[in-house]
Amino acid sequence: MRARRSLAALGVAVVGLGASVASLVDYFGAGATFCAESGCTTVRESAWAHPLGIPMPVLGVAFFLAAIALGFADAPRLRRGLAVVGAAWAVALIAVQAVAIGAWCKLCMIADPAAIAYALLVLAGASTLRFSIARGLATLPALAAVVAGLALWTHTEPPAPPLEGVPGFVQAAQVPGAATVVEVVDFECPFCRRLQDRLTTAIAQARTPVHVVRKMMPLPMHPHAMPAALAYCCADAQGKGEAMAAALFAAPPDELNAEGCEKLATQVGCDLERYRRDLPRAEARVAAETAEARAAGVHSLPTLFIAAERVVGAGKSPEELTAMLDRARR
Repeated sequence: MRARRSLAALGVAVVGLGASVASLVDYFGAGATFCAESGCTTVRESAWAHPLGIPMPVLGVAFFLAAIALGFADAPRLRRGLAVVGAAWAVALIAVQAVAIGAWCKLCMIADPAAIAYALLVLAGASTLRFSIARGLATLPALAAVVAGLALWTHTEPPAPPLEGVPGFVQAAQVPGAATVVEVVDFECPFCRRLQDRLTTAIAQARTPVHVVRKMMPLPMHPHAMPAALAYCCADAQGKGEAMAAALFAAPPDELNAEGCEKLATQVGCDLERYRRDLPRAEARVAAETAEARAAGVHSLPTLFIAAERVVGAGKSPEELTAMLDRARR
């Protein structure tokens, strides 16, 4: 029984390593090779994907390589310690996807449960395997088989052809398998707020996944639009963009000053010290996105793009927006 647990522990570590390697390929590749779905993209683009500036899959590869090595080493305490830390980290990452990001990555949902399963097997008594060159080399074809299996499982249809007649920043935001909404935002603009209510209803009614991207364009006529735009960018850098956008749209416009935005940032769970530290970077982002939107011919708000369709003004009903979302899936 102990020998079976030991082999099972080695097996789940190889599976976890394969998922981490596949995820690493997607992080550093020009495009997603293994996991191009909207949830995978959302997780990769979130602030949680690079803790301390390190791509998350690097940590996964390091953990599972250590787990495999310790499977052949007589270091039971170190092995148990690694297993417990890895399982706790995996549980935390699953919670982050569920609560903070609100999206799921297929590869993460293989690697994280593999770390948990590895810990359970180690704590249940999986022992050290006797090392041999044959066993060591056997992990390589097993790893290759896992990666090949993941490639087949996560295979998606070829990407849709480029949208014609839309700005580059809209083209770049498109996510396969979802209707992509690119919203040019002024959080104080009363017409933007009116359209936002209708868009929220439409997204809830849509029969397709919806991926929302916001570009900042605070209008000079609205004194609180710039603090709100900066607040969104700072919160978005912490993976709190959606919650902050909802809070900004819901707050009275005259409360969207710097102090009021900090209160909202605290309410949605932002680290206030980091929030303040990120303000200069947020200013640069707002300036760049405003220039990008104006260069694309966006001169009045609200303006949003649903795939190739441009919506200007707040005149669309929720039903009309829902129909646009349903036909926009890429």
